[in-house]
Amino acid sequence: MAYQYSSTDNPNLHSGSTTPYGSGDPYYNESSGFVAPHQSKPKRGMSNWIKIGVPVLIAIIIAAVLGGVLGSRAHHNSSASSNAVANQASPTGAAAASSAASVKEAIGLFATATNSLYMLPIYPSTTNTAAFTKPTFEPQASGLSWPSDPFQPANPAPTSVRPDHPRLIAPSYKWEALPELIQKDPYLKYWNDTIFGNATVYYNEPVVAYYMDSGNGILDIARQIKMRIKAFSYVYRMTNNTKWVDRAWKELQNAAGNGTNSFGPDTSERWNPVHFLDTAELTAAYAIAYDWMYDAWMPDQKSMIVWTMSYYGLQNGVIGYSNSNGMYYGWWTSNTQGNWNCVCNGGLTMGALAIMGDDDTGLAEQVLQLTIPNAMLNCAQAVSSDGTWQETPNYWYFGVTGNAEMISSLMTAAGSDFGMLTTNPGFANTGLFHMHVTGPGTMFEWGDNGVNLYSTTANPMMFYGEQYNHPEYMLFQRDQHDAPSDPWSMFWYNPAVSGAFWDNMALDGYFDNHTDSWASMRSSWTDEDALFLAIKAGTLQGHQTHNDLDCGDFVLDALGTRWAGELGDENYLVTGYFSNDSQTSDRWLYYRKRTEGQNTILVDAQNQLVTAQPTTNFGSSNTTQGSSTVFAVPSDSTAFFTADLTSAYESVTSFERGVRMLNGRKQVLLQDDITASASIMWRMHTNASVEIDTAGTTATLQIGNERMEVKILSPTSGATFTTMNATRLPTDPPLPAGQADLPNTGVTVLAIELEAGTHSLQVLFNPQWSDMSASDFVTPPSVAVKDWTLTSHNN
Repeated sequence: MAYQYSSTDNPNLHSGSTTPYGSGDPYYNESSGFVAPHQSKPKRGMSNWIKIGVPVLIAIIIAAVLGGVLGSRAHHNSSASSNAVANQASPTGAAAASSAASVKEAIGLFATATNSLYMLPIYPSTTNTAAFTKPTFEPQASGLSWPSDPFQPANPAPTSVRPDHPRLIAPSYKWEALPELIQKDPYLKYWNDTIFGNATVYYNEPVVAYYMDSGNGILDIARQIKMRIKAFSYVYRMTNNTKWVDRAWKELQNAAGNGTNSFGPDTSERWNPVHFLDTAELTAAYAIAYDWMYDAWMPDQKSMIVWTMSYYGLQNGVIGYSNSNGMYYGWWTSNTQGNWNCVCNGGLTMGALAIMGDDDTGLAEQVLQLTIPNAMLNCAQAVSSDGTWQETPNYWYFGVTGNAEMISSLMTAAGSDFGMLTTNPGFANTGLFHMHVTGPGTMFEWGDNGVNLYSTTANPMMFYGEQYNHPEYMLFQRDQHDAPSDPWSMFWYNPAVSGAFWDNMALDGYFDNHTDSWASMRSSWTDEDALFLAIKAGTLQGHQTHNDLDCGDFVLDALGTRWAGELGDENYLVTGYFSNDSQTSDRWLYYRKRTEGQNTILVDAQNQLVTAQPTTNFGSSNTTQGSSTVFAVPSDSTAFFTADLTSAYESVTSFERGVRMLNGRKQVLLQDDITASASIMWRMHTNASVEIDTAGTTATLQIGNERMEVKILSPTSGATFTTMNATRLPTDPPLPAGQADLPNTGVTVLAIELEAGTHSLQVLFNPQWSDMSASDFVTPPSVAVKDWTLTSHNN
């Protein structure tokens, strides 16, 4: 079905997303930038922590391709093929891999839906251990594998490329092998059908019209064009039907300023190099078109593509590098360890590789001498040592796409990654970061969320899975909603992979680099109703000015919805939003970026200190899920995260925040041991309706038919719940002249106010599970946060 936005929904709080819609889309909320999908589970009310994860055309075409096969209610029943093998004996070793490979085809897609409430996979409830086995690559057992690449230079050089085309991402030998693999692998067949469907939709649409956004330039336009070119190029190579070449040519002509409508200024800045992401994405689009449809272009068409890409793209890239003072096109070339550097260097590299050998100006060679060493110093360092993307979880998408496209193109075109994969060992862990930051209510989306993704997906998970020998990355991503829409999935996926990502996967993840020290813990990887808890306490600077003042911030999912979540972006165009990350930055004047806009403690109604240096600790029972999608959590299974947040506050003598799972991961305790010389306020943002009992110590949250009970355990007097709107406090400093916060309609702040002094504030979260009575919930003992251990709260 197509997803619909209802005027009764208030999607201002969200759990994070992978692909937000853009301005002008009928499903886009101009005030908040968030959209909500059509209610997919009648038993639940609509949660508003939602920002859908695919462009609307892709969502529609996927629904058209899949028809009634995928549905959000399908998770209640195993498929017939799953039932057929559910009771098979559980083999081990090579036999297990062989069995899993044979069963995979019988089952088809492991997920029964990706159009669930939060656009995440729904897995059948089954104990099918024959298919859901240890993640592995077993080409011999599966009989499915890519042939070896015949281009293996002894001494690779970026400018010594394979002589034939295609050479980017998918050389000829992969195209030759693909049709047979599609027939044998259910995922490749599904993705192939989806890409064909998307291409058909794009084919019948007018060319992407030029539109200059005052904040993001023509970035949406560039990414839409790239998305279309990828689809047209793919379908052409699979069919040899030149109608796709002709349609791609219209798109290229239009973006070159040769169409019937104007496309930007008639100067060398047509592709808006002052916002170089735009230029880079269009350069990548032209590179793909030139390379993948190389044999179909007429000589004059090739000349036009090369000239256009060089004049508007590569040439401006060289100009950017020559202006390294950061005042012109190339500010991103210096000290920019984030998505900008990855996307810009990636697009330029793809363009240069595509035309190498056809460029008699030396421009392509010059570009490669600049991009690779610069990306090594910047893009390749954008993840911390633990794999966390240093900007935000959503900007990970942009960064890893640029990174993976660049490396993959270098490997296929020139035969080497030239050190990009190994210069930062943390990159091998970034797949785990993405997996653990994703909960049943989608991502723990701290900080800014970014603009529209369009041609950007999480499919680099498949590329990294292959390169770093992490089959679980590939298995995790292949069931996600954005996997089918992207031709990269066809070539980064290794059909020799088998098993289930969740088999022997730890429920908890701790990422201890001080830049983004954080953790997540859950009760299941495959149950959409699972309990999920995530919290962070990293430094408040060094995030490319995309973070919030949010030490101690947390999110909480249970019963298929998000109870505590994030507000996300402010309007990117407001005064001072990206000015700097100093204490006096205008960025921290806006509610969604202020400490009061986070799920943490506010002291004296003041922002946290940007100089904060929190220290954290983590404990876990190291529980892992087995091969079954049905997982019974052991009664002694637990995890906890503690942080010393004293340095984040001016009026605090000591402050330790701790959060842990209790009672076999059925309950959550959040505790704040704090001594402050000013007023203290505990804050949590929720979309739920809130009812507070007469004593003021128990709040009942409700979303649809699901309920969450929140209880104050300590202090036993003087602490009560109140509610307030998610708006600026009366004592907040004024916003810059003419500016205003985005509204947070439908969001309630659940708060506890305490006077200055020493307190141990203990709040217990009890999701109202259908199989638990009141007597099944536990009341934990009171233990100082500094004394927490794995067994400190055993009753």
